[in-house]
Amino acid sequence: MTYSILDDASFWKFEVELPQLNLTDEILSRNFNTLSPGEQTKILLALMFVEEGTFKLIDEPTNHLDITGRDIVANYLKRKSGFIVVSHDKTMINQTVNHVLSIDRSKIQLLKGNYDTWENKFKQDNLSEAKQNFKLNKQIKNLQQTAERLNGWSNRAENEKYAEFYKGQHHVYIDKGFLGHKAAKLMKRSKNALRRVESSIEEKQGLLQNIDKNPKLTLNYEPFYHDNILTVNQLVLERCNRALVQNPISFNIKQGQQLVISGSNGTGKSSLLQAIRGQLSIVKSGKIAKSRGLKVSYLEQSFAEVRGSMLEYTQSYQIDLLEMLNMLKKLGFERFEFGKDLADLSMGQKRKITLARFLCERANLYIWDEPLNYLDVMTRQQIQELILTVKPPMIIVDHDRDFIKSIKASQYIELV
Repeated sequence: MTYSILDDASFWKFEVELPQLNLTDEILSRNFNTLSPGEQTKILLALMFVEEGTFKLIDEPTNHLDITGRDIVANYLKRKSGFIVVSHDKTMINQTVNHVLSIDRSKIQLLKGNYDTWENKFKQDNLSEAKQNFKLNKQIKNLQQTAERLNGWSNRAENEKYAEFYKGQHHVYIDKGFLGHKAAKLMKRSKNALRRVESSIEEKQGLLQNIDKNPKLTLNYEPFYHDNILTVNQLVLERCNRALVQNPISFNIKQGQQLVISGSNGTGKSSLLQAIRGQLSIVKSGKIAKSRGLKVSYLEQSFAEVRGSMLEYTQSYQIDLLEMLNMLKKLGFERFEFGKDLADLSMGQKRKITLARFLCERANLYIWDEPLNYLDVMTRQQIQELILTVKPPMIIVDHDRDFIKSIKASQYIELV
């Protein structure tokens, strides 16, 4: 591994940083490309804070890190200053920052405090704006009813220009000139009043707040005809004759149950998901029993397949294009992005592409491998609400403690 930004006189500063990130000197002899994503993040953080006279910009440092790794990075950043971190990791943000710059769909805010400060302010603002909107909408409705009455009077005045209007109602001679003059004055007053009311409606509509509301997500879930969906019994996994977990894995998933799998990086979580999907070459012993005809939808960490046009992507997964576009709209995807090559999108946009596809797929069982990486706060809340509402059978691998707590999974296992 080479460190071109460091000279011999300053290399010791980098070595001092390593223990703070739970790294040993052994890592210096390895090629950077052979390191895990978490190890690469820690190395880059150490290099960043060795460089003096710069303001640090840090983008999603806890992605791909297990719970222990997230705590290590949070404690490391807690001792540092002079940086901006882009993150949606609530726990890490609460531990490391003293100001929050919030960029949402309707406004930009700078607050002194941490994530909890922003969240409380966000909820208070939305509640206040919702009350104001309710009051304004009520006033707009009353004004619209007034406008309808004024428009009716104006039409009546127009009709009264004609003497035929009075046929059958009066048996006296009608002065058409007088009648026309009277009707014209009435119509003019009605039109002026109508314009004033319409102007007032437009003004009040302009005062309506653009509250950040999360559209409710839907899931193309098909309940299975058997209550028992998946059973894993005394499963032992291995690669290259090396066991991936210390203890055999056993669990059972039934209708409406969610299983959260946690554990340090490298303990075999993704390998377990691969075995469930059918990669039996890594199964040393034990059994995986899936009900016959079970449809499984799998959301993996990688975005390698996210490329080409939106049409090509949806066709490869046999998903209706309009259904996919509608789901992306609910996820806050901008319409002008639809025509781009998917490979050119940001990591957050790619994650939303895979998430939208996942939500559109017909399935009886859903498997998620670290689904929250790169996702914004609003989308995370949408996912939480979806799981709590639909309660589909799921296996979820994730390290976000707040997310795990919020979905109230029926089972939890930790691999060691």
